[in-house]
Amino acid sequence: MANVLQYLIRSAERFPDKCAVTDDVRSYTYAEFYHLTRAIGSGLLPLTRPRQAVGVYLPKNAQAVAAFFGIQWAGCFYSVLNTELPGNRLRQIAQTLAPAVIVTCEALLPQAKEIFPICPLVCLEALAGQAVDAEALASVQARAIDTDPLYVNFTSGSTGVPKGVLVSHRSVINFTEWWCETFEFDENEVFANQTPFYFDASVKDIYATLRCGATMHIVPRKFFSLPKKLVHFLNEKRITCIDWVPSALCMIVNFRALDKEKPESLKKVMFLGEVMPTKQFNMWRRALPEVKYANLYGPTEATGDCTYYKIEREFEDTEPIPIGFACSNTEVMLLSGDTLVTEQDTVGEICVRGCSLAHGYFNNPEKTNEAFVRNPLQKNYYERIYRTGDLGKYNAYGEIVFLSRKDSQIKHMGHRIELGEIETALSAVPGIRRGCCLYEHKTQKIVAIYEGSTEQKALTEALKEKLPNYMLPNRYVPLEEMPINLNGKIDRTLLKHQYIKEN
Repeated sequence: MANVLQYLIRSAERFPDKCAVTDDVRSYTYAEFYHLTRAIGSGLLPLTRPRQAVGVYLPKNAQAVAAFFGIQWAGCFYSVLNTELPGNRLRQIAQTLAPAVIVTCEALLPQAKEIFPICPLVCLEALAGQAVDAEALASVQARAIDTDPLYVNFTSGSTGVPKGVLVSHRSVINFTEWWCETFEFDENEVFANQTPFYFDASVKDIYATLRCGATMHIVPRKFFSLPKKLVHFLNEKRITCIDWVPSALCMIVNFRALDKEKPESLKKVMFLGEVMPTKQFNMWRRALPEVKYANLYGPTEATGDCTYYKIEREFEDTEPIPIGFACSNTEVMLLSGDTLVTEQDTVGEICVRGCSLAHGYFNNPEKTNEAFVRNPLQKNYYERIYRTGDLGKYNAYGEIVFLSRKDSQIKHMGHRIELGEIETALSAVPGIRRGCCLYEHKTQKIVAIYEGSTEQKALTEALKEKLPNYMLPNRYVPLEEMPINLNGKIDRTLLKHQYIKEN
């Protein structure tokens, strides 16, 4: 396969009348979706050249997914421009991306004109009405190869400038094949997409669906603040698989939504993007013991996931769930400097090699060269690895356990401490729904921020049973609700800004 469009072509031939992608407004069969994407691609041909960037400034819906594939038919690669971002940040992204054109819709056109005054714009409605130019599309696809870029996902940058991770067709095909085979997806799978399209986890839902001839339901965002209605949605749509960030899963069990109604068709539950509190995972497992669970780990730069862990043994609430083992055709190493870590409980940086790696950061060679470096273990030829900036260790089972970001490792009272270890203990305390720990370097205080009803005295006593004194938080901040960022994770940047004194 040179191009992920082969997934769509194959499934449209096998299941023309089956629902491919649906949202709360519209639904496309594979035949309809195939025709729509080719119309969009035909409309883009006069506006682009192969291997150019095309921005997608659309609401999260089934039409946006069609735009992704239409852009591929035109031989280009797409980048989602999140409609909820501030205009200044979107302009920063557009300046880096330099798109040949931005696809928007009639409803958002005035807004798009204001935010992107110098970028060419085209409405999806106009593209969808184009006649399919089969000969021109075939000519473009005949020149496609698997290292051509497929998408650019922009992530936050330490300098305040977003970084665009450029991912190829080859990387997505490699991941999708492993993903579908390992978790035995087929045409009977029904996915419920939670993650935003600018978040790389959504790539898994989209391409697994098209590869298998399955169905993907885009879950209305409003349901993620209405846990009981969310569970009812899973039943109504007969969802078989969810691959969500822990914040969404925790909300369901924290509000006891599974007590009233259980998702009867659900067979597979995966979580990714941040640490899943083991206490809330155990609540899921007690409620749905027959479901298969997996913990997934991987940065955007390594396409989808680079490690996985099928959870088959019991874990105490205070135990971290491992991130497990490397995905197929990928090697994950722990490095201490340039030295390979193999010993149990020895901390190392998680590093990745293989064709899952992104090409680098779009229009940013300096940052690319900082993160994508030569493998120090390979002296005989040049091989790239990606240094994730995450710390991990091997446990007694030989499984990798995620510890924290490198910048979450602190020196406090003469001890090296992983804030993630404190967070695990904090989240396991009865009455705590979610928690995170930050370090205030100015005052040298560990700050525990949590959502729950537990009094500070009782919380301290509970943590004393799990942690040494030097790891106990020095300050507690109770919140009615933990802030969540656009990716569905705890918004640590906002919490640092509000509760940590750095100057």
